[in-house]
Amino acid sequence: MSTTSFPLLQTINDPADLRRLSRADLKQLATELRAFVLQSVSQTGGHLSSNLGTVELTVALHHVFNTPEDRLVWDVGHQTYPHKILTGRRDRMHTLRQLGGISGFPQRAESVYDTFGTAHSSTSISAALGMALAAQRKGEDRHAVAIIGDGAMTAGMAFEALNNAGVADANLLVILNDNDMSISPPVGALNRYLAQLMSGHFYAAAKNVGKSVLKNAPPLLELAKRLEQQAKGMVVPATLFEKFGFNYIGPIDGHDLDSLIPTLENIKELKGPQFLHVVTKKGQGYKLAEADPVAYHGPGKFDPAVGLVKSTAAPKQTFTQVFGEWLCDMAAQDNRLVGITPAMREGSGMVEFHKRFPDRYYDVGIAEQHAITFAAGMACEGVKPVVAIYSTFLQRGYDQMIHDVALQNLPVVFALDRAGLVGADGATHAGAYDIPFVRCIPNMSMACPADERECRQLLSTAFEQAHPVAVRYPRGSGAGVAPLRGLEGLPFGKGEIRRERKDEGTDASRIAILAFGTLLYPALQAAEALDATVVNMRWAKPLDIALLLDVAARHDALVTLEEGAIMGGAGSAVLEALAAAKVVLPVLQLGLPDAFIEHGDPAKLLALQGLDTAGIENAIRGHFRQG
Repeated sequence: MSTTSFPLLQTINDPADLRRLSRADLKQLATELRAFVLQSVSQTGGHLSSNLGTVELTVALHHVFNTPEDRLVWDVGHQTYPHKILTGRRDRMHTLRQLGGISGFPQRAESVYDTFGTAHSSTSISAALGMALAAQRKGEDRHAVAIIGDGAMTAGMAFEALNNAGVADANLLVILNDNDMSISPPVGALNRYLAQLMSGHFYAAAKNVGKSVLKNAPPLLELAKRLEQQAKGMVVPATLFEKFGFNYIGPIDGHDLDSLIPTLENIKELKGPQFLHVVTKKGQGYKLAEADPVAYHGPGKFDPAVGLVKSTAAPKQTFTQVFGEWLCDMAAQDNRLVGITPAMREGSGMVEFHKRFPDRYYDVGIAEQHAITFAAGMACEGVKPVVAIYSTFLQRGYDQMIHDVALQNLPVVFALDRAGLVGADGATHAGAYDIPFVRCIPNMSMACPADERECRQLLSTAFEQAHPVAVRYPRGSGAGVAPLRGLEGLPFGKGEIRRERKDEGTDASRIAILAFGTLLYPALQAAEALDATVVNMRWAKPLDIALLLDVAARHDALVTLEEGAIMGGAGSAVLEALAAAKVVLPVLQLGLPDAFIEHGDPAKLLALQGLDTAGIENAIRGHFRQG
């Protein structure tokens, strides 16, 4: 990427360089940094709106604090592109979210400036508090700053950390990057003045002197506290955070360096837990993203001068779209259905459902635990909840799935999007573990549709059951098998043979491939070269035991195939079932290894794991020495 348009930015190789700049130069740096983010993301794809909104905040933080000695913990992690650019990774931004390139999220192994890996939300305050108290225990004088935004304050974990931090006597700064809908009146000169005043030495000293003078007169001290809260409450929403034990400052304009820098400099000198509220705008500086921050949240490659252009080619239907259409159709047929999402309306394909059935749509915020127990409560009253949740985010509600849903055997449907590898978002968002962690829970069932048609049918099957069922499906499109328009399901817990081995007269090993999910289609292609039987198992739990034992009796070896963790996965279920039936024959398990798979093109990642057609064929030939 050419740096001719970024003369000041190209001189910044680490934050120490920008600490030498004047205020005027910092403003010019912010302008260049915003343009660089836009140019960079337009060439690679990635998160845009959130990063355009954190430019000035990032510049101010690295200017005021002595990073990496002072710890910055970013939450949500997809707002850190400006941070990456200013911390020595400017020349690698062209590799963003690509195989072998830099991550789209903070990653400790990538840079000393990435002090904590964050990609799931609402973890920053807990992590920064841990860092602050660790520094205190070690006698080290350093600052810990949690930057939390993009709705992450809706999660209970953030408030658990606030509750702990307020009584922990830690030198912790929490910055609320309020970038969606401000909870305060518009910011301006008065707010700027008050923020600097409340963060300054005079205010802090006066507050402490007042406490000392009045400590022997409790009624007067309590009156003084109430007067202070009332005075602050007239211009700022301080009360909530003050109750947690924080000194609340703000709100201030998060795009105004003349406000940010002196306020941060004042806060840096204060002791104890501080809370700074900054208001930013998603897409700031790029009119198209400002007007539609959702569309520009995570765009692919595009021309910044033109903006996003809808493709004229007919796209293949995605699994997410299949789910969205099924949800609307089933809701029209059954008024018991409600849809629940933890802040993933667009990602989970629920936009149309929200429009058509607004009174049956529940977005609970980034609160996966609450979403699941909320669904359980509804199910107790005869409602039929469908929880649309990414596989990786269901991990955050695991206890609730066990204790509140499965233990009570409540008919909740879990629509697990992003099952398997997810590509550019990498290990933090991969849905690699849902089969192992769901199938070990009593009363739970797990369906693994092979294509778009089966996805719709198995969602219907799941909805018909009187117990909890999860249906897992990947990001993007599948084999392109058009769904049927009806709502008929498939037989519960039953698979099917999709290809029978043809050459029964040879002495070669008779092999059957048991496919769970969308890897059925590369299995069918590999089977042509191997002359193998292929079974579409459809269900990881319950297994179709009768079909399994029939296939095992007619073959010399089995291969299990899944886009999920091998350890404890569907292949393990097959081995357990064979052992229970006292059937002994060789079984090769193919799936994701005991390792975190990093970001990259999904097809390349699958090939690297040997889960494409060629990899499946080679693994089987090598293991059983065929051909």
